[in-house]
Amino acid sequence: MVFANPVPVFLIGLVTVVALLVWLKLPAFIGLVIATLVVGAATDQVPFAEVPAETAAGFGDTMVGIGIPILMAAVIGKTMMESGAAERIVRAFQRLTGEERSYLALWGSSGVLAIPVFFDNVFYLLAPLARSMRARTGRDYALFIAVVGAAGVTTHGFVPPTPGPLAVALELGVDLGVTILVGIVVALPTALVAGVLYGKWINRQLPDIPLRETMGSTAEQMRELSERPTSALPGLFEASLPILLAVFLIASNTVTDSMVDAGMLAEDSAANAATGFVGDANFALTAAALAAALTYLRARSLDRDVWSDELVESLKSGGHIAAITAAGGAFGAMLAASGIGDYIAGALQGVGIPLLVAGFVIAATVRIAQGSATVALLTTAGIMAPLLPQLTVHPVYLVMIIGAGGSIFSWFNDSGFWIVKEVGGLTQEETIKIWTVLTTIVSITGFIVVMVLSTLFPFA
Repeated sequence: MVFANPVPVFLIGLVTVVALLVWLKLPAFIGLVIATLVVGAATDQVPFAEVPAETAAGFGDTMVGIGIPILMAAVIGKTMMESGAAERIVRAFQRLTGEERSYLALWGSSGVLAIPVFFDNVFYLLAPLARSMRARTGRDYALFIAVVGAAGVTTHGFVPPTPGPLAVALELGVDLGVTILVGIVVALPTALVAGVLYGKWINRQLPDIPLRETMGSTAEQMRELSERPTSALPGLFEASLPILLAVFLIASNTVTDSMVDAGMLAEDSAANAATGFVGDANFALTAAALAAALTYLRARSLDRDVWSDELVESLKSGGHIAAITAAGGAFGAMLAASGIGDYIAGALQGVGIPLLVAGFVIAATVRIAQGSATVALLTTAGIMAPLLPQLTVHPVYLVMIIGAGGSIFSWFNDSGFWIVKEVGGLTQEETIKIWTVLTTIVSITGFIVVMVLSTLFPFA
């Protein structure tokens, strides 16, 4: 049966993906591909004969963005773990914060890195450190994942120049300096509540998450590294170089993009072209992977053939993660093709509720229905832009409230869900309890913070 209304299509997709992944326990990649085909067959927005091709196109479109970064992140993860680089960084963190508060170093690092770097890439870079901390302490893995995830996704949702809030601010004509300042004010308490407070609570509920093999590293290898003397590990600068290199290269592109937007630099300038090349995530993570791999070669004194074989093994692991993530993107894209986002946005647009609340509800509903936070933010910004004259507070609060709504409830139709699950070495149930709930807490806390700020300091 084919439906013109996207609501039953969405419900069919929801039931199908839950049945395949949760009840039948099919491998995630197979289940997501089948669910995407079912959704395509159920909507009249996609011609029936074109459903398989559209499924492949959605898979390919997602893979374009995440394929090379995930594969290179797999190399970074394996080589930083096995060379001892991740362990060396963890020990440096713990000297600064103490072992009992080492999670704060991950929390702060994730929040800062997510300003110039996509959340996905931040998670790729910091997940090995979270795993190394778990190997060293023997506990608190749910907390480590929560603080990395919450700080990164909060910054990603509220603070330009990350793409979502940047695009919304430009759409609504809000000054970027003001958006950055207010975004930081909103992000800090939100990340504290979702990352540290919720992280500690869920850590008590899930105290014994084991270290599973992922990114080519086993729990036994990580425990062995945690027992090595510091003198047998790479130096701190060499150990940190892959992360520093990736962040520096990507941030260089962010800076020049901002200068172009401000009219300080010509779009066709050599500097903008150079940073556009080296600052692209595909290049930056490739450079970081090479740095990590060379440290692995030096630190372990490997034969070149053995070293090459080990890198190939890490790429196999990364290929599996990339395939699952791209399948999740295809599922979300097919739901979007059914028209569910536009349908929900149109249905809610005329509801008589305050504009800030309306912005939150529209963004949150679109996000849950089709999975992409960026699509939810851009869709909502386009709807709310003509209504700005009716706003009784500074429009920066509308940017923030849309960011809060678009962060909510990351689940099976969001590629980010699968990145956290696979890179973090979690089960589906653990990912829902940690990540899906965490993103919902980010959303609700952000909503509350924005409503309080807009009431106390309307700046209208």
